Amino acid sequence: MADGCCSSMIDVANLAHRQRKVLAWVLGINVATFIGMVTASVLSGSSALLSGTLDNLGDALTYALSMAVVGASTQAKARVAFLKGLLILGAALAVAAQIGWRLMDLDVPEASTMSVAAAFNLAANGICLWLLTPYRTGDVNMSSSWECSRNDVIEGFAVIAAAAAVWVFDSPWPDIVAAVVLLAIFLRSAARVLRNAWLELAPATA
Repeated sequence: MADGCCSSMIDVANLAHRQRKVLAWVLGINVATFIGMVTASVLSGSSALLSGTLDNLGDALTYALSMAVVGASTQAKARVAFLKGLLILGAALAVAAQIGWRLMDLDVPEASTMSVAAAFNLAANGICLWLLTPYRTGDVNMSSSWECSRNDVIEGFAVIAAAAAVWVFDSPWPDIVAAVVLLAIFLRSAARVLRNAWLELAPATA
C-alpha cells in the first residue's frame, strides 16, 4: 500500500516537472515572438498582424500563470484558467478596437513584411502547439494553454492568407477581414475557456 502511494506521488511530481518544463519553453518562445511581431506590426500597418502581437503577449502571460499553478489544487488551476479566459477576451476587445481604427484609415499594409512576420510566427507557434499537444486532455490548466496555442496556429495561417490577398489585390480589406475572423475565434475561445473554468469552480461555490 505504502509503495503504491509513494509511486503515485512520484508520478505526479514527474508530471508536474514535465509540465513546467514545457510551459517554460512555450513562454520563452512567445516572449521572443512578441518582440518580433511588435516591430513587424508597426512597420507593416497590419491589423491582422497586430492581433497576433496582442495574442502573443496574452499567451506569454497565460503560460507564466500556468507555470505558477502546476501541481496546485484543481480550484487554483480553475481560477487561473478563468483569468486566462479573461486575457483572451481582452485580446479580442483590443483587436476589435484596432479594426474600428483601421476602418477610418484604410492604408494598404506592407504585404512582404506581413508575410515574413506571419511565417515566423506560425513556425514558432507550431512548435508550441507540438510541445503542448500531449497535455491537451489533461487538467484545465494545461488544456487551456493548449487552446491558446491552437488559436495562434490558426491565426498564423489567417495572417499569411491575408498578406497574400493584400499583395494580389493591393487592398487593405483582406487584412481587415482576417482580423475580424481572428476576433471571432478569440471570442469563441474565451467563451470556451471561461465556461470550462466556471464548471470547475461551480462545485466550490455551490
